[in-house]
Amino acid sequence: MTSGKTLFASSLTVLLLAFSAPVVSDNIKRIVHPDGTVEYTNVKDSGQKRASSKDEVVYRYRDDNGVVAYSGVQPASTDFDVIRFHCYACNPDSNVNWRTTPLFLKPYQDEIRTAASEFNVDPALVRAVIHAESAFNDKALSPKGAQGLMQLMPATAQELGVRNAMVAPENIRGGVNYLARMLKRFDGDIKLATAAYNAGPGAVGRHGGIPPYAETRAYVERVGILHERYASN
Repeated sequence: MTSGKTLFASSLTVLLLAFSAPVVSDNIKRIVHPDGTVEYTNVKDSGQKRASSKDEVVYRYRDDNGVVAYSGVQPASTDFDVIRFHCYACNPDSNVNWRTTPLFLKPYQDEIRTAASEFNVDPALVRAVIHAESAFNDKALSPKGAQGLMQLMPATAQELGVRNAMVAPENIRGGVNYLARMLKRFDGDIKLATAAYNAGPGAVGRHGGIPPYAETRAYVERVGILHERYASN
């Protein structure tokens, strides 16, 4: 005879196994929040264009009942946040036109100017890296754990003295500090420094230049385009 506790445990096990398995239905999405918690949502597609799996864009908004909801489909409401889980400029197959895509000229002007001056880095390059990393989404969190505007890994953030990488001013100062270190390490070569920012300085050293990774090469090229555009504005 099966006890109530045993039956409950068995049901719970089945439920956990179901959610730990790969999600195959378009009606269920796995959401990783900035604090590291994981949530599944079954917000249904309303017929609007769904972001591609490579873009991994999730929209956060409040439904008609005032409940926070998450969906891979842009909601009809104009009041929503975009959570992007992958480096914005790293997808080699991106269809963004990097020479015409709108620039972020106003956000974090003081923070960028202050950090760039402190570490002697071109503020236009800082803005280009932020654009490439997170599209100025201060809540961005990658599957690997990179956080915030300049996508700092927790260990790197700790090394740089960043207490909370999800706080924009701290994230910017830490990211600019790290970018300055990469520029110094590679004798001011912006392409090598940004390649190191993306793939790590070890990878650049091992390959004697920009690593042969499609993601990194796309990233370096796009940061270069954005840097040129920000410098001229």
